[in-house]
Amino acid sequence: MPVHDVHVAVIYYSSTGTVAELARLIADAAEHAGADVRLRRAAELAPQTAIDANPAWAANAAATADIMEAAHEDVLWADAVIFGTPTRFGNVTSQLKQYLDSLGGLWQQGRLADKVYSGFTASATKHGGQESTLLALYHTVHHFGGILVTPGYTDPAKFTDGNPYGTSHVGGPDTPLDDDARTAARIQAERVVKFTKAIKHGLAHAS
Repeated sequence: MPVHDVHVAVIYYSSTGTVAELARLIADAAEHAGADVRLRRAAELAPQTAIDANPAWAANAAATADIMEAAHEDVLWADAVIFGTPTRFGNVTSQLKQYLDSLGGLWQQGRLADKVYSGFTASATKHGGQESTLLALYHTVHHFGGILVTPGYTDPAKFTDGNPYGTSHVGGPDTPLDDDARTAARIQAERVVKFTKAIKHGLAHAS
């Protein structure tokens, strides 16, 4: 098979930039692992007045304005989709959830099944709902008929960051990503690409 034999879409929402940075790291790692990658952001739902009232939020909006908004075609194109979201009361943000909800027609047609899915997150506080956010996100994957690929404890580094459900980081605009989060992002991306290649290749032979 050719080197870039799988398509990976990294679709995220980020307000103040932490998840956006994780998304870029995961996208770069997936590309380095041999995937064609699309980096996409979920559309903003918050009013401009709320964004302007938070300097970090406004700065991230400006810094990521050149990243295309996620469309249905991005999921259809992808063999694997890695979703990113901050925690909101231990759950997925409304912005990413809106995008997921808009996929109902494709789900009904069975066009979201048999793809690989994974997720990553961040929170401002320790134990701020990171694991419950990823588990809530994965409920949708089960309804899609997707194949969930999480990092688990498959690498010694995972015993340092301690989240088997996906990459996560505690912090905000004033707390840059640490080496643990960067390593976790690479491990997750590489694992997603590895199993997406295996599944795609296996299904092609099975059919």
